[in-house]
Amino acid sequence: MDLETVKKYLEKGSADNNASTVDGMPSQFFEKFISQGLRVDLIEEGRLLCSMKVPPRLLNAGNFLHGGATASLVDLVGSAVIHTYGVSSTGVSVEISISYLDAAYVDVSEFLLLLPFLECLPNSACVAF
Repeated sequence: MDLETVKKYLEKGSADNNASTVDGMPSQFFEKFISQGLRVDLIEEGRLLCSMKVPPRLLNAGNFLHGGATASLVDLVGSAVIHTYGVSSTGVSVEISISYLDAAYVDVSEFLLLLPFLECLPNSACVAF
């Protein structure tokens, strides 16, 4: 693919005709879009086990779960684990590492998220990993 084609592909969502639609989306739309259908199967202090049947809205061009959707789910659920310790704010993700073992297909595959380990330093911040 030539450079101009790549540029047009990436910029296709930035056209003025889409601006009013995108700007009109409700606050925190992305989190709700990604996590709708997520089930919490186990919750305890420092641990969450979640599952989800893959919805069509999260598919990539190969017709399986988009890696970016997976990363977003890991980020959202990872932040939620911090709240299980009674912490009121979660901060920001510094690094996320994901191992993709197999493809997850629409309405067939379910996947699990088991996250994370949390360490709190005395008089300091908590780190989830």
